[in-house]
Amino acid sequence: MNPMTDPATPAAARRATEYLANERTFLAWIRTSISIISLGFVVAKFSVWLNELAARLQPGLAVHHLGASMPIGVSMMAFGGLLAVLAAWRYHVVNGSIEKGVVGPDRGLVIGATAMVTLMCVAMIVYMLLTAQLA
Repeated sequence: MNPMTDPATPAAARRATEYLANERTFLAWIRTSISIISLGFVVAKFSVWLNELAARLQPGLAVHHLGASMPIGVSMMAFGGLLAVLAAWRYHVVNGSIEKGVVGPDRGLVIGATAMVTLMCVAMIVYMLLTAQLA
């Protein structure tokens, strides 16, 4: 019997724990991705909703400017989709590392994702400050 596939051996139990931890991490990335996509959708639709509200409150007023919420929202949705792809890629890389017995952190992915979220945050803050001054 192979000690790496026999569930009674400590090595097999450790490997199973690593695979399951990798799967939980993947699912956490997917939940985050879905959250960012959903928030991006809300942000993108917000300007459309404001235009519809303005048209109902003042029917003669022609408002066609969507502001920056549409590009910010679309950027967030694209980033959420990219996170899902990166999550799947990272999941497969870690599974391969588990099989080889060499698992290490991916600091580049963590730094890249953090930088993108920070950039989106700054863009939304700037947008909020600029629109608050115009109002």
